[in-house]
Amino acid sequence: MEYNQMQLLKREMFAMRNGIIADTLRKAGSRFKIIFGLNLPQISEIASHFPADREFAEKVWANSTTRESMLIAPMLMPRDNFSQEDAKRWIEVSPENEVTDVLCLKLLRHQPYALELAQELAQSTKAKLKYAGMRLMCNLAPRHPAEAVAMGRANPSHPLSPILLSYE
Repeated sequence: MEYNQMQLLKREMFAMRNGIIADTLRKAGSRFKIIFGLNLPQISEIASHFPADREFAEKVWANSTTRESMLIAPMLMPRDNFSQEDAKRWIEVSPENEVTDVLCLKLLRHQPYALELAQELAQSTKAKLKYAGMRLMCNLAPRHPAEAVAMGRANPSHPLSPILLSYE
């Protein structure tokens, strides 16, 4: 029997599943229908077994009922083939902060428009977009400390502000 890429990906996730973590995430209120309970190093390891491919990454991202699909998709997306419009589209549909965190860490911080995007999103009145901007700036802060501090000062009550202000 021959499996397609998605089946191979799901088989690897299933092989590493952790019921205890999955149950803990469900009890904590995770919105995902399917949770394998994988941690980020495991997800990164699985991603390394697949080539970066835009079509596949989009297909995996669209599998929004599965937690690990949304976490691995940014790792499968070719970095040079992800526009600012793509970034905004993915952020807009990100169902949980954990997904946004991984999206920022594994894909968005490497984009040439990352600083501009972080600054734009951090000014949003929508909590999800503001969080994404602040989170992305946390990833960019070592390279852009002055901008990080400015963002932290502009959003003093945001939970991520202390991280940004630590670059003073």
